[in-house]
Amino acid sequence: MKKIILTLVIILGVQSIFAQSETTTYYLIRHTDKVLQNKSDRDPDLTKKGYLRAQKWAEVLSDVKFDMVYSTNYKRTVETAKPTAKANDLRINFYNPKKLFDKDFEKTTRGKTVLVVGHSNTTPFFVNNIIGESKYQEIDESNYTNLYIVHVNKNSKNSTLLHIDF
Repeated sequence: MKKIILTLVIILGVQSIFAQSETTTYYLIRHTDKVLQNKSDRDPDLTKKGYLRAQKWAEVLSDVKFDMVYSTNYKRTVETAKPTAKANDLRINFYNPKKLFDKDFEKTTRGKTVLVVGHSNTTPFFVNNIIGESKYQEIDESNYTNLYIVHVNKNSKNSTLLHIDF
C-alpha cells in the first residue's frame, strides 16, 4: 500500500511540475511593406516587396509549429499573416489593436505557440503588455525587420528582440 501511495505522490508531483511549467510562446511581427500612394487610405494593400517579405517571414518561421495566428483586421496585416497561417494550416484570428493582450486573449492562447501580426505603433506595446514592463518603443515606419519572441510560464516572462534582415 505504501508503494502505491508513494507512486501516486510521485505521479501527482510530476504532473504538478508540468502544469506549472506550461509555456506560452508569442512571435510578434509588424506587417510588411504597404502601399503609401494615398495617405487617406487607412487600409492599404501590401506592395510587391511586401508580399515577398511576407513569404520570407513564413520561411524564417518555418521551423515553428504555430497553434494560432492572430492579425488585426487590415489588409496589410492579414496579407502578412497569410503565408505563415497557410504553412501551418491555420485560419487567421482577429484581435483589436486597441485591446492589447487582455485577459481573454491570454486565456485563449495559454500554452500555445502564437504568431501575432500588428503595426509599428502597436506591436512593441503588445509585447510590453505581455511581459508587464515598458521595454520596447514604437517601431520606425521604415522598419519591417523586428521579430519579438516572448515566453510566458507561471514563474517567468521573458522577451527577445531579433532583427531579421531580408
